[in-house]
Amino acid sequence: MTAARVGIGGPVGCGKTALIEKLLPELAKHGIETAVITNDLVTDEDAERLRRGGQLPANRILAVQAGACPHTVIREDPTLNMAAADRLEETFPGLDLILIESGGDNLASTFSLDLVDWWMFVIDVGGGGDIPREKGPGVLQSDLLVVNKSDIAPHVDVDLALMLSEAQAVRAGRPVLATSCRREAGIAEIVAQLRREVLFS
Repeated sequence: MTAARVGIGGPVGCGKTALIEKLLPELAKHGIETAVITNDLVTDEDAERLRRGGQLPANRILAVQAGACPHTVIREDPTLNMAAADRLEETFPGLDLILIESGGDNLASTFSLDLVDWWMFVIDVGGGGDIPREKGPGVLQSDLLVVNKSDIAPHVDVDLALMLSEAQAVRAGRPVLATSCRREAGIAEIVAQLRREVLFS
């Protein structure tokens, strides 16, 4: 049985790596064996951050250096990520889930369905309440839209309820979740979505 592959994309600074840090213990609580692939332009910075966190064995976290726009290795030519995922599955045959984090990209970033079975797109309140109205492909096409940093909405003059309502409207009923990594809000709900939609557990 192969591991499910789930993409996590979104703009620079939206909190993708922080979200993974919060997801890992929640996944472990449900007995879900997980590995991670990070993508950065020319560094392994995100992978090193996750390794320092110690929530997974270091060899379960692989880094892919895109060497170009981050979307190229998750959409146009995802073979580097596919090879990394295959390597993880060969090394750890009991894996249930591989999280593939895109390097920070723009609202047009999407994942190839040759690479992932399901993908989420992360935006953050600090980027502005109008992001859903811009209708970027990531916002519209992802299986789950995550509106992160919900706790800072009052401090950046964003009406969170309106932002979520507009996100739900442009996504025509596809799921939208608000999260705050600092407060660990919404994390259990993401894992519930993964269990239901991807892992069927």
